[in-house]
Amino acid sequence: MNFPTLSIGHLKPKFPIIQGGMGIGISMHRLAGAVAAAGGIGVISGANPGFKEPDFLTNPFSANLVALAKEIRLAKAFAPEGFFGVNILCATSQYADLVKTAVAEKIDLIISGAGLPKNLPELVAGSDTKIAPIVSSRKTVDTLLKLWDKRYQRTADAIVVEGPLAGGHLGFSKEDLLNNPPNLIDLVKEVIEAVKPFEEKYGIEIPVIAAGGIYTPEDAAIYYELGAKGVQMATRFIGTVECDAADSYKQAFINANEGDVQLVVSPVGLPGRAIRSALTQKLELGRVPVTRCIGCLGHCDPATTPYCITGALVEAVNGNIEDGLIFSGANGYRIEEITTVGAIFDEFKLYFNVV
Repeated sequence: MNFPTLSIGHLKPKFPIIQGGMGIGISMHRLAGAVAAAGGIGVISGANPGFKEPDFLTNPFSANLVALAKEIRLAKAFAPEGFFGVNILCATSQYADLVKTAVAEKIDLIISGAGLPKNLPELVAGSDTKIAPIVSSRKTVDTLLKLWDKRYQRTADAIVVEGPLAGGHLGFSKEDLLNNPPNLIDLVKEVIEAVKPFEEKYGIEIPVIAAGGIYTPEDAAIYYELGAKGVQMATRFIGTVECDAADSYKQAFINANEGDVQLVVSPVGLPGRAIRSALTQKLELGRVPVTRCIGCLGHCDPATTPYCITGALVEAVNGNIEDGLIFSGANGYRIEEITTVGAIFDEFKLYFNVV
């Protein structure tokens, strides 16, 4: 089969592949730039991007905005003709400011999950920035698009449907993931149907992007055949030279077995998957007390939260994999060696007979 054509408004990448946002610090300008240069859409993580700034602990909000702007500019310099997005969690306490900063830097696309991005249209109003919510059910799509239609008289430019095999901040209960996980195939079919009334009303195509557990060209082909216009892959790109994480972080995936990828619950109340570490073992026994809080999440009480997710993610990206949290999609254990972004795209081009 051939690649479908992915068109998100005026954004028409050569290949219908979006690199999923991974934070803290896993998908920054190096990885996003390499993906965009290869013909996909590169995505920078908006999760505490200022973690390396010297004033991060004393002035995290300012550090994050400064760093996000830097990362976008560096990515664009790497691939001037490429397309870029920023993934921004609805749960972050500076959501609006992060979106506005990305828009000011003329980012092509905002991808937003970990909650409903109810006010996203007003934050990008008057710009060319496209918006794509991450959803996990037909009900979510219907609720959000009806709200946007009524409140803003606009709709989504694309929809990312994230299934149960993805990594962080999943839109399912832990019980459902353990006992009755939904099927991404069914979810994609349902969402394609759900967007049709809004496509008709606004006279546009709203491409549906399948995400979660997609690792090979064969995986992607399943969703292209269903009518998805693109796929989002995140974990697969961790095992690349260009991934912004420390080498020991990448090595953790190479060393992992299937049983090492386990469910965890984040402080925002959403389940996710992570590679087993000393931290996850401690969490199985109870809370890991928080000694410093930077107020990164809107609904997180340091006195009761099970652990500090920012601290854990920063430890991981910097290479302290035992004390860190290493989010992983269900197929993270399949990474066996460090390759390149170009080699991954070559694999897809070979399968889909693209010259």
